[in-house]
Amino acid sequence: MELQEQQQAVFMPRIGDNAPEFTAKTTQGDINFPSDYTGQWTILFSHPADFTPVCTSEFMTFAVMHEDFKKANCELIGLSIDGLYSHIAWLRTIKEKIEYKGMKDVEVNFPLIEDISMNVAKKYGMIQPGESTTQAVRAVFFIDPKGIIRTILYYPLSTGRNFKEIYRTLIALQTSDEFNVATPADWEPGDDVIISPAGSCGVAKERMDDTEELDCKDWFFCTKKLDKDLVLDTLIKK
Repeated sequence: MELQEQQQAVFMPRIGDNAPEFTAKTTQGDINFPSDYTGQWTILFSHPADFTPVCTSEFMTFAVMHEDFKKANCELIGLSIDGLYSHIAWLRTIKEKIEYKGMKDVEVNFPLIEDISMNVAKKYGMIQPGESTTQAVRAVFFIDPKGIIRTILYYPLSTGRNFKEIYRTLIALQTSDEFNVATPADWEPGDDVIISPAGSCGVAKERMDDTEELDCKDWFFCTKKLDKDLVLDTLIKK
């Protein structure tokens, strides 16, 4: 029975899967996930525990960036294996007492899920027994408007996340969907994007000959310009 419980604890959905469904209490009221968020992106992320310093720094950073994510049609949803009253007390403490890197009086307005039962954490593989059996690791799930998991990031308990990278990843995913392109290493809006490899010799030759729109280093490696303003005007609400 113990082995079965451990196997269940480390079950992990995969990229391309439908996001596991759940109903939960949060600091912003009850939610039905992902159906309540149909038509928008969501970032579902877990943290080990309330009233811990690394988690506090993360929540303050996410809260300050919350409006940027909302403008990109994305809602943030946090989770830990703590009760609702603990969540409320912790978020109040953050607003009233904590100052970090120039951030103070920070109010967290996105939902924070109560998951004392570990129901949601187990569905999303947020419990990693090698790290802890009573705390969730720092998992990040990017879920698209159709409820499909598109990216998964995992960090250990000791390491705070890079929230600029989380935002960059969201914009990169949206850019790939909107413009039917791929994004290369370290891509930022305004950088060249990658065109998928040619599927035939004829298409490969056409691409090599197209020097106006494409920059082809070889038949399989072609990039093109994608204007930064076009990307941001398309994806970001003013």
